[in-house]
Amino acid sequence: MQDATTSQWHRVEASDVPEDGRVRSTVVDGRPVALTRCGGQLGALENRCPHQGGPVGEGSIENGWLRCPWHGYDYDPLTGRPPEGFSDSVAAYDVEDREDGVYVRLPDPPAPARTVSDVLVETLVAHGVDTVFGMVGHSNLGFADALRRAEERGELRFIGIRHEGAAAFAASGYGKLTGRPAACFAIAGPGSTNLLTGLYDARLDQSPVIAISGQVPSKVLGRGAFQDLDLTAVFSDVAVSTTTVQSGSDHAELAALAVKHAVDRRGVAHLVLPDEVQELASESAPASPVGRATTGRSAPAPDDIARAADLLTAARRPVFVVGAGARSATPELLALAERLGAPVLTTFKAKGLVPDTHPLGAGVLGRSGTPVASWLMNESDLLVVVGASFSNHTGIAPYKPIVQIDDRPEAIGRFHPVTVSVLADAGPALSALDRAVPVPAAVDQRDDLAARWELWREEKRRRAADDRGRGVAGAAVFAALSEHLPEDAIVTVDVGNHAYSLGRYLESKGQPVLMSGYLGSIGFGYPAAMGAWAAHPDRPIVAVTGDGGFGQYAMELTTAVKYGMPIKHVLLDNGALGKIEKEQIAADYPVWHTSLHNPDWAAYADLCGATGIRVERRDQLDEAMRRLFLSDGPALLCVQQDAALL
Repeated sequence: MQDATTSQWHRVEASDVPEDGRVRSTVVDGRPVALTRCGGQLGALENRCPHQGGPVGEGSIENGWLRCPWHGYDYDPLTGRPPEGFSDSVAAYDVEDREDGVYVRLPDPPAPARTVSDVLVETLVAHGVDTVFGMVGHSNLGFADALRRAEERGELRFIGIRHEGAAAFAASGYGKLTGRPAACFAIAGPGSTNLLTGLYDARLDQSPVIAISGQVPSKVLGRGAFQDLDLTAVFSDVAVSTTTVQSGSDHAELAALAVKHAVDRRGVAHLVLPDEVQELASESAPASPVGRATTGRSAPAPDDIARAADLLTAARRPVFVVGAGARSATPELLALAERLGAPVLTTFKAKGLVPDTHPLGAGVLGRSGTPVASWLMNESDLLVVVGASFSNHTGIAPYKPIVQIDDRPEAIGRFHPVTVSVLADAGPALSALDRAVPVPAAVDQRDDLAARWELWREEKRRRAADDRGRGVAGAAVFAALSEHLPEDAIVTVDVGNHAYSLGRYLESKGQPVLMSGYLGSIGFGYPAAMGAWAAHPDRPIVAVTGDGGFGQYAMELTTAVKYGMPIKHVLLDNGALGKIEKEQIAADYPVWHTSLHNPDWAAYADLCGATGIRVERRDQLDEAMRRLFLSDGPALLCVQQDAALL
């Protein structure tokens, strides 16, 4: 008999009580129990075979014996004992069939032991990780339980996604926006490999991310076990560090180093957690972040500043070209630009760094840009390039004199030589340059800039009015979004024709735009909006996607509904991979296999529990945008777009 002082009776749901000759798995007081009925008698067994952990409640009763479904071992269905001559019983519990139902007496659960997973989670929290995106599964349950305990303590938030790729994109978006890492979390094998695309996005865009993989038990690792992959090898290219946490490791230190590597090296730090290590008892304290982070910013070399200042002092029409690496230096940038009267052109990744409404804001340069920016670059006699990568999509003119400011040696002269290089953080370098140019020769280009904007805005008005009867023009969509977009919004954009249209037509009042910059991965837009919401739940989050990109992670709309993410989604639906069609035509290929069979996206949103809105004509846009931003919770505005009117 069980000890009555250390056990309690629990009533079983009537629907979970089996008929005679049957066994049923049930959950009693949160614990797995196999209920049996054999010869009219009830039995209650621990729902775990002692050999492989198989759920005996999913077996069957044959000739009076309960057979384990995993390997055919037999047990007495009432006592849990095996046939004579065998050992390894299944634990049995007292059971009573009372007037008001069946009751099982279970031992009181043991006090939860502190584990290695607790040490890891507490260290990540101490170092600023407050959000984890992921999927709970069989090889990460110990770590998942530590996450659960931390969430119950109010220390972090776990967001369970529908696909691990979305978890990685969300974490990448979070890191791009904040400079701090979120974590993404997956099981061994396919769960971890599903993370890779989003992690490559983080790697190429230098976004800090902590990736955490469950792993098969160490004793079967490398022996071809189920979901057995060498994850250290798999992640060796995408991650700045990848470490398997062993039973004898300094667990807190490994978690602390993961955060440090992700932040200092601006990339993915990867931890692999073998199944059995996650549950090991540990009394270790979490590692403190004190004394681990750097706070200073690198100053420029005086000689470099002097040479750059000579060029800038003599330039008549200098322009600034700024990338995402200059986001933290906006005050210093504007102070110098305003003194010079010099326009500021941004890369697409830096859209919004200087508002298009600013007297010196010239919009985006390059394939996704405006003729305002390209005209000013062509008329310039000096380019001051700050925190930009010189991507071929940006098209920074290599034939102009160039002063390049960047904090990474590998970025200097990456594609072609520059005239003067300044290796330093953007803020200190721009401040030093401002001090070193006492009397510039530059002409004030504000009037030229205003004239170019007026020409471009008139052209945009004409394009917005275009109508072939096949859907709405892209210019019209982004004119309406420019008008209704809240000034404190954060915008995420996917990859495709809609992204080019957003870069050209959306007039940012300073709203940042997050994108898959150098990887250019379709599917980024909506998961990144979830990451942006996790970072700033108090700000409006707007996702802009095409039908091709959203289709890859469309089920994440249910994630937004589940967690109450009020993401406002503008989806441009042209029924095709429109950018690829355009490339096929440009290369003299026939258009082939780029059409898409889509649902009614607005109806789909309604089915998911969100608000769905549909627009088929330009005159519906204004009211639809108003509804979108007034709606509670997640909302999707699907615009039927004319694929030719970009």
